[in-house]
Amino acid sequence: MNDRTKMATPHDLSFQEFEEAAELLSANPDASTHSTARLENVNVGMNLEDDEDAQEETEMLTQQKKNLKFWSFEYYQSFFNIDTFQVLDRIKGSVLPLPGRSFVKHHLRNNPDLYGPFWICATLALIMAISGNVSTFLNESGDSNYHYSPQFHKVTVACVIIYCYAWLVPLGLWGFLQWRTNQSRSLSNYSFLETVSTYGYSLFIYIPAAVLCVIPEGWVHWLIFLLATVVSGSVLIFTFWPILSDDTRVAALSTMAAIIVLNVLLAVCCKFYFFPITQQPLPLPTTAASVVNLTTATPKAHAV
Repeated sequence: MNDRTKMATPHDLSFQEFEEAAELLSANPDASTHSTARLENVNVGMNLEDDEDAQEETEMLTQQKKNLKFWSFEYYQSFFNIDTFQVLDRIKGSVLPLPGRSFVKHHLRNNPDLYGPFWICATLALIMAISGNVSTFLNESGDSNYHYSPQFHKVTVACVIIYCYAWLVPLGLWGFLQWRTNQSRSLSNYSFLETVSTYGYSLFIYIPAAVLCVIPEGWVHWLIFLLATVVSGSVLIFTFWPILSDDTRVAALSTMAAIIVLNVLLAVCCKFYFFPITQQPLPLPTTAASVVNLTTATPKAHAV
């Protein structure tokens, strides 16, 4: 009976978990307390909601694309449904490739587009032709016999080279990977549009490279194209190597070597065709030419 009727002592009713806070408040009465755990939970919840919203939006776009027929205009219109922020994020990812970060998984996220690759290729073709004309003019400006004439045909050549590389090479790569995937079910493959989008964005680094190549110096051109090739090739290597590594060693290395060689071949062709640096012939020393006129005197015949 005594145990049931025993009254709680003041010590039992005190909030033991706030003793440290009470000491801090007694030391500094103006201080205020707040729950950091609750704020952290709120921030984590907001981040999770943002990720879920982005994932749901991507899934909805993917489902819409599956429901559309490829011969309909709406099917291709869906690949141009992208905002400026996404394009800039993908351009940033192509300029600053990081090991272990696939461009498809971290930037495309099952939502490839053709808007960015199309305008990147068009801009690159135009800039390459204009910069090539300016570089040729600056290089030949010291020649008095040189007469400048704009070479508009370089725009057509640039469009053919760049668009063929941005479309035919991904088509061949996707077809080969699709064939290898059918041979072995353990292999994975990107879609054709993901492959085209990756190649298109990987060409963006050549735009500032072409602008800088107006400097009429051969070694500067080689250095700029070398850096651009390394950056562009890194995007392709970090993206396709994770799926190629599941294949046999010979097939994986051969495919990756073909990707790198074609990328290097593009840079070399652009360098030699659009930015040829011709060495100006050194002027010959001018010396006064001495002309010696030799006159042959014929002896006169004397009459005998």
